[in-house]
Amino acid sequence: MRVRTFTGGGFAENGYLVVCEASEASGEAVAVDPGAAADRMARAVVTEKLHLAAVLLTHAHLDHIEGVERLRAAVPDVPIWLHRADLGMYRALPQQAASFGYDAQAQPEPDHWLEHGQRVSFGACTFEVRHAPGHAPGHVIFVAAEGGLALVGDVIFQGSIGRSDLPGGDFYTLMRSIREQVLTLPDETVLYSGHGPETTVGDERAGNPFLVPGFGGELA
Repeated sequence: MRVRTFTGGGFAENGYLVVCEASEASGEAVAVDPGAAADRMARAVVTEKLHLAAVLLTHAHLDHIEGVERLRAAVPDVPIWLHRADLGMYRALPQQAASFGYDAQAQPEPDHWLEHGQRVSFGACTFEVRHAPGHAPGHVIFVAAEGGLALVGDVIFQGSIGRSDLPGGDFYTLMRSIREQVLTLPDETVLYSGHGPETTVGDERAGNPFLVPGFGGELA
């Protein structure tokens, strides 16, 4: 898989375009969390003549979904995937935005529901869906074991973890998700987060201050 990052907006959110290189001739790809940089993502899809198989959403906080409509405008039939537990938050995007002083319109309705253990394929590539709540009730991560990578949204970052003080968040649930869904991956797994640079499972296991007891973090 080839992962391209599109960062933008006041939240500096990372959206991703993942191209299946095993099927490069057909240009199969998925978009993950199209946010403020969705216009650039859409231009890449069109310019490179990619076949966009799906829009996959890790969760429905405003910075991760605000560009869905703009991507849909460029690829009108692309299906949108979301975990059902985040549907209410997804539909409340205008209210979410207003609480941060932004304006945002409602986005197109999801077409399919993501579930724990589900496998989403595009071309010859596949993501395993893992439900990882705590930052948001319907937060999921997308794991490509053969590719040695995972798109983890706002569950974990380089040297940090996701917020748990937003509506629907819970610190202990988040920590359990990190232990059970992230730290069970091989140490060399590359983690692409919703904000900031990429990291690895091994680096976060060894040095993330929220996870390492020696730094005052939780045992993970």
